[in-house]
Amino acid sequence: MRPVQSTVFCRCLLFSPSLALCSLVMALICITPRCQAVQAESVTVLEGGTAHISCHLQNYDGSIVVIQNPRRQTLFFNGTRALKEDRFQMVLFTPHLMRISLTNVSVSDEGGYYCQLYTESTHHHVATLSVLVPPETPTVEVKQEAVEGGQAELTCMSPRSKPAATLRWMRNGREIPGDVSQQENGKTFSVFSTIRIPVERKDNGAALNCEATHPALNDQKKIRHYRLDVYFAPTVRIIYPLGILREGDSLTLTCSVTGNPLPRHIQWSKINDTLPERAEISGPTLQISRLSQSHNGTYLCQAQNNFGRAADQYTLLVYDPGAIVDSQSAVPYKAIAVVLALLVFTVICVLVVTIWCSVRQKGSYRTREPILAWY
Repeated sequence: MRPVQSTVFCRCLLFSPSLALCSLVMALICITPRCQAVQAESVTVLEGGTAHISCHLQNYDGSIVVIQNPRRQTLFFNGTRALKEDRFQMVLFTPHLMRISLTNVSVSDEGGYYCQLYTESTHHHVATLSVLVPPETPTVEVKQEAVEGGQAELTCMSPRSKPAATLRWMRNGREIPGDVSQQENGKTFSVFSTIRIPVERKDNGAALNCEATHPALNDQKKIRHYRLDVYFAPTVRIIYPLGILREGDSLTLTCSVTGNPLPRHIQWSKINDTLPERAEISGPTLQISRLSQSHNGTYLCQAQNNFGRAADQYTLLVYDPGAIVDSQSAVPYKAIAVVLALLVFTVICVLVVTIWCSVRQKGSYRTREPILAWY
């Protein structure tokens, strides 16, 4: 700014409190061809990207133009490199514009870059470089194991972002409120979101999502998918053949086991006796060939994991090949229930008809009594 213009500007500030009015006065003064000025543009860039820093020149007459970094080190002097830093390159230098580029930008490059124009007085303007650090896909850490009847404690973490990322837990399209905290690491932030939810065995395998949003992601999300791992005691059920077993038949029993973790070992035994010599065990299956009545008894299947144990039993009854089995014992329970239901329904219908006929007959007697009295 020239001395005359400086005097005008000072008087303006002295007599007028309006900075906007003073700026207008100076703009009118700088319309003259002799007034030179410089203006810088602030820029925002993603970490690892390329930033373009521009200095706009007004009425440039060949005076000295300098660009300095935030540490006030001169990068370029009238278009000539002054600092040996290959990441900085001169892109354009004209009487109207001086532009440099900075590649592989990091958060340490952040700050104000000075555009300085040396005339009779020094003119400068600061271009602020802001660096965004987008978050990576968050990670999930199990703080407390999920056991049936208890609660699961899970922490979602975004280790590095700038500004701090926003984390949300989601399940079936609904947000699960979490305890959010953050830690500052220099210019970047680590963000944590912890949830505690009650769990049952039906929750095993349930899908949860931890979502990270950030201005640098342009309305996109970084999502970590997680499935609940709920531990619970085993359940045991013996699957057996239907129908009557006779001597010489074969028997196959299958022990169906659930649990988390799934029990690795299944134990077959016979209550108050040892397993028959012909019994063959293959994993969850017990097979006995050429059955005889000596095989009669109750067979037991047991399984256990770190969270409990369970058992189921099956009673084997082997008949002689020519034995006549009571028909009632051969009729399935469902069939018996159906027959009983039909019998009850028939009895009820008979009672209803009997009562209705009785009431009808009484009504007939009452209508005849006045007629007989008249005669």
